[in-house]
Parts: sequence; structure tokens; C-alpha cells
Amino acid sequence: MATLLYRLGEWGARRWRRMLIGWLLALGVVTGLGVSFAGSFTDSGSIPGSPAQTALTRMERHFPEPDVQSAQIVFRAPPGREVTEAALRGPLESSLEAMGRVPGVSEVSDPSESGTVSADGRTAVARVTFSTKEEDDVPAATLDGVKSAGAAAEQAGLRTVYGGEPYESSHPPVGPSELIGLGVALVILVITFGSMLAAGLPLITAVLGIVGTMAAMAGLATVFGISDNAPTLAIMLGLAVGIDYALFIVSRHRAQLGAGMPVRQSIATATATAGSAVIFAGATVLIALAGLSVAGVPMLTSMGLASAGAVAVAVVTAVTLLPALMAMAGHRLAPKARRSTPRRRRFLPSLGRRRAAHGGRAPGMGVRWTQGVLRHPVRNLILGTAALIALAVPGMELKLALTDEGSAATSSSSRQAYDLISDAFGPGANGPLVVLVENDDPATVTSTAVAVEDELRGVPGIADVSGADLAEDETAARIQIIPDTGPRSEETSDLVSRLRTLMQPVAQSTGSYVAVTGMTAVSIDVSDKLSGALVPFVIVVVGLSLLLLMIAFRSIAIPVKATIGFLLSVGAAFGATVAVFQWGWLADLLGVPSQGSVASFVPIIVMSVLFGLAMDYEVFLVSAMREDYNRHGHAHNAILGGARHASRVVTSAALIMISVFVSFLFSRDADIMPIAFALAFGVLVDAFLVRMTLVPAVLALLGDRAWWLPRRLDRMLPHLDVEGENFHAPETAAPHAAPVKESAAAGL
Repeated sequence: MATLLYRLGEWGARRWRRMLIGWLLALGVVTGLGVSFAGSFTDSGSIPGSPAQTALTRMERHFPEPDVQSAQIVFRAPPGREVTEAALRGPLESSLEAMGRVPGVSEVSDPSESGTVSADGRTAVARVTFSTKEEDDVPAATLDGVKSAGAAAEQAGLRTVYGGEPYESSHPPVGPSELIGLGVALVILVITFGSMLAAGLPLITAVLGIVGTMAAMAGLATVFGISDNAPTLAIMLGLAVGIDYALFIVSRHRAQLGAGMPVRQSIATATATAGSAVIFAGATVLIALAGLSVAGVPMLTSMGLASAGAVAVAVVTAVTLLPALMAMAGHRLAPKARRSTPRRRRFLPSLGRRRAAHGGRAPGMGVRWTQGVLRHPVRNLILGTAALIALAVPGMELKLALTDEGSAATSSSSRQAYDLISDAFGPGANGPLVVLVENDDPATVTSTAVAVEDELRGVPGIADVSGADLAEDETAARIQIIPDTGPRSEETSDLVSRLRTLMQPVAQSTGSYVAVTGMTAVSIDVSDKLSGALVPFVIVVVGLSLLLLMIAFRSIAIPVKATIGFLLSVGAAFGATVAVFQWGWLADLLGVPSQGSVASFVPIIVMSVLFGLAMDYEVFLVSAMREDYNRHGHAHNAILGGARHASRVVTSAALIMISVFVSFLFSRDADIMPIAFALAFGVLVDAFLVRMTLVPAVLALLGDRAWWLPRRLDRMLPHLDVEGENFHAPETAAPHAAPVKESAAAGL
């Protein structure tokens, strides 16, 4: 692979104009097609074939609902007054009539007729049905017209709140906080490279890759069902890995330029060596993200595949577009020589000795940190492991559920309507359950519905049971249940399980189809499916981690150590997530909209992404140590040598990742916020506590045994040169690698 990448990098450096033109043309075509055939992203959270979804599909055949959008309008009377009194009833009816006349509104329900007036008379809920299809957006003029029609009720003293999906606040994939995150990443790159030009290249490639990815996703949305959360997750990961992968290659290129290597040869060599590591690291992320599809949840599959596509584009951009940009920059990417003034030499009298001990250069912060770890490896290993375990302990209380309007920010109208309904009618009013009875014999349907009602009486956890609603063909009936608890609570999930157990004897005795369904039951099935897929996914990820690292480093200890470190990082990330999103620690400071359970897909997504990122840091750090060990055969010095070559880049990469993830933390999206926080915290502890602290400590204690692999296993495993350390530049490439006047290569 290294030879192929060398040729690709050399061709890109030599024909950089063609490469840039080709990239821009390809990007233009993809963007044009994506915009022309752009589809809509879906918000479906169902699982085809699940018990609740199957029952819901059957119920919709008997009780068809129009394929249009609707909203809930909540009217709240002042304390001590009721919406049914004459002074408030008139303005309320006037507002409802005016809403019905708004263009785009097909129907408005009367709370008095539909029975949606609270027991205390203070709250009434009206349902507004629009003529807009569910897959389309309700026109803003229609939504504003409905709000204007509610003015009469508001003037009479009724608090009017507009809820439902049409009034939910939309979260653009990229906003001001994300742009701030890119600015922070640029600052880190400038500090790392000491050059604005070198710092700009990773940002350019990452942004161009994201543009192409988003355009492709928009076009594919017309054919495939893509979750509305997929673009945000893809942008977050695409930016993070896109910047980091380019950072690794640019760093290798600048180091080679500083050593006197010609520009084209350096570009080709950096693409062959660091590019090989980038492909290996990207492949681990791709496999982990694509593995999300095994859960069998379409929403999760689309999020995983979309993110995998963004990572794949980041890898391709790093090994194709980046060499052309580096060739265009030419010698201007070479690091400037550092100066040592007499005052600095007097102030640091030991500088010369320290330089001599580290190849003529003063040791960086990463080397000094590693030296500190190696002085007391046992103590650092014990303290670091104890800290990670302590951070992971709260993760045992992690509660999962799918998000709903109750997860939105309290400032949003949909959340306010949700809370008012919960206060007035009980928490379960926002998540009713339905029992479907189906039989070809109408008489059996009626008798079975009566039996179901009898069974439901006195069941703990039920606040109200409606009468049986018979279908027109009389072959089905439905009974609505209002739970005592909200749709995201564990009590409601337990109630669904009890009801399903309770309905089985009724179904068997009558020969009818009896099932518990409704959107709340569908969400519970999705959450249970995701929770059940977590343990198998952990086993697959751990096995994959052991195998890949064993192949890469020809060692038993390295993969075991890396996998244990990854599990500790994941545990710490989950523990911190519980502390913030369930216990409320720092919740106000971070702008967490609601506390309680987190989205059910958060753990499996965090595990897959963090696995890939942890393997990235392991590869770039430990491969440098292995290269030094293979060259000199001294285990202790190899740790310092690897830290000297890789710690600065790994540190910068981790800080960039954290800045990007933190920027998405402030998106106010209840689905994305816990993912962004867990990834930012996970990268923090994995890069600095696990890879930069525990890894050197373990390697120091193991010594030469860290690099041991049984001969039989060594013969069985394929050989993979991760960083191209065995690569030698082809002789045929020498003429192109020789120094030239490069005025044709962008201003050299």
C-alpha cells in the first residue's frame, strides 16, 4: 500500500494543477446533483417488524389517518379561572374559528367536544390539522397565521402555547458555535505548526470534504431514508477526523522538509508513510461506524453509514487533494529555523545538555510528560486507572430512552406545550398507549374488547382507559390507555411489558390478535432493541480491537493494553454523561435542555466513534515507539523516542477533536448534545490519561515483553506496515523528487 500511496502522492505533487481542477470539478458535479435532486431527511424512530410497529401498521389499515401534519394549541386560564366560563369561552371560540379560516389549515378541533379540557377547567387543548403532507414543511405563513388567529384568546387573558412538530425549533447542522469550534481548531493548528499557511491546509481539506459529503447525502435522501440527525453527526465527525488526518500528513511533510528533503519527494513520502497510518486509522473508524447497522434500527443505520461516508471522504481527501495543496505551497511549508539568543542560553544553562540528549533539540512538553510518567510508572498506572474507574462508576446508572418534545429546551414552544399538558392531564397524556384488537368476526372483536377492558381495570400504572373504538368494518377495535408516568420513564416501559403479558391469555382464549402499540410503545421497542444490541456490539468492537492491533504491532500485550484502555475511556465518558445529563452537574453551564434519560442510540454511537478515535491515537503514538524499538532495540528509549516524534501531533489532534465536539455540544439538540459531550470527554481522557500516561507506564513495566508475539501466531497473522516504516522510495521516483525550480509549482 505504501508504494501505491507514494506514487499517488508523487503524481499529485507533480500534477498538482490537474489534481486540483479534477477535485473542484468532481465537487461541483456532486454538489450540483445533490442540490438538484435533494430529498428530505426523516425523523422516523421505528423498527420494521417490532411488535409495536407491526401492530401500528395493522391499526392504520383499520383506522386510516390522513397523511398530513398537525399541531396542538394549549390554552391556559389564569389561576382561579376556567376556560369554560363565558368571559374566556367566547374569545377561545373566536380564536378557534379564525384558525380554521387560515389558508393551509384543514381542520381545528373543539376542546369541549373532543374532551380535551382538564379536570380543573384551567387547560384546554385544540388540535390543528394542516393540509401539508408529513414529509413536507408547513409554510411559515400558515404557522404565523395560526398564531395571529390566537390573538383574541391571548387578549382575553388565556396563555396560548403552540406545540407539535410543525412548531418545533429546527437545528441547522452548522451554526455559530460550530464556526467558533473551527476557529479554535485553527488556533491550535497555528500553535502546532507556527505557520498560518500550514494551519490552513487541514481546514481547507476538511471543509471541502464536508461540502461534498453533505451534497451527496442530500441527493441520496431521495432514494434512501436518512435520519435527520445523520447530517449533524456526519459533519461533526467529518470535520474532526478530516482536520486530524491532514494534520498527521502535513506534520510528517514539514519534518521532512526541515531535514532537507526535496518538496516532491517529501510529499510522496509523507503520503506513503503517514498516509498509510491515516488509511489504517480511518478503516477502523469506518468498520466501527458501519457496524452500527447490525442493530437493525434504520435510524441508527443511516447515522452510522452517513458518518462512515464522511470519514471515508476525509481519508480520500487527505491522500489525494492534500498532496496537491502541499505542492502548491511548496517550500513555504518548511519550518523556520529556531533561534537561540545569548540571553536564552544564560537563562537555561542546561539547554545544551537537554538538546544533546534529544537529538540536538530541547525536549517538548510531551517528552517531559513521558519522562515524568517513566520515573514512577507503577504509581502513575495505579492512580490513572483508579481515576478512570471512579469516573466510570456513575455510568452504571445510565438511563436510556428515545427523545421527544419533553427533551427540547424549556424556551421552545413545543416543550412548553408538552409541560402544560403534563401538568394538566398527567405525564402519561403526552405518551398514550393503545391496545389493538383484530378478528375477522365482528362479534368476537366486540367481546374481546370487553375482555380487554375488564383486564385493564385495576392495573397499576394506568391513569385512564378509554372505551373501545370500533373500526368501520367492525373487524378491529382500539382502546386507549393513559399511563400514570411519562413516555420516557422506566415505569411506562415496565407497564408496556406487563400489558403484553396480560394480553396474551386474552388473545389465546378468543383467537384474536391483541397487541399493545402506539408511538410510545414503538419508541420503547426501539430503545429495548438498542440496549440489547449494546453488549454484542461491545464484544465485536473488543475483538476487532485486539485483532487489528495485534496485526499492526505484532504484539500480544499492546492490543490487550489498548483495549482495556479503550474500555476505561468509554466507561469514563458514560460516567461523565450521567453526571451532567441525569444528575445535572454543570447542566446549566452547558445549556442542557432537560435532565433525565439520554437518547437510546447514544451509547452505541459513542462506543463506535470513540473506538475509532482511540485506535487512531494508539496507532500514531505506539507505531512511533515501535519504529524506534525496531531500529535500536531499547524498550525504554523507544518510549521516549515515540513520544518525541508523535506526542505533539497526538496532543494537537486531540485538542482539535475536543474543540470540534464541544462546539456541537452547544447546538441545543437533545439528540446530539450527549453524543458531543461524551465524545469530547472520552477523547480528553483517552488521549491524555490513557494514551499519554497509562500507555508509557505499562510499556515501561513490560519492557521488551511488550513487543513479543509467539512465532506461530506471527506466521499466521498478515503483515501490515502501518506507517510505512519498511517503505523505500522507488528509484524511478528520484528524478521527480530532485530539487527543481518549481516556479510552476505555485510560487516557489
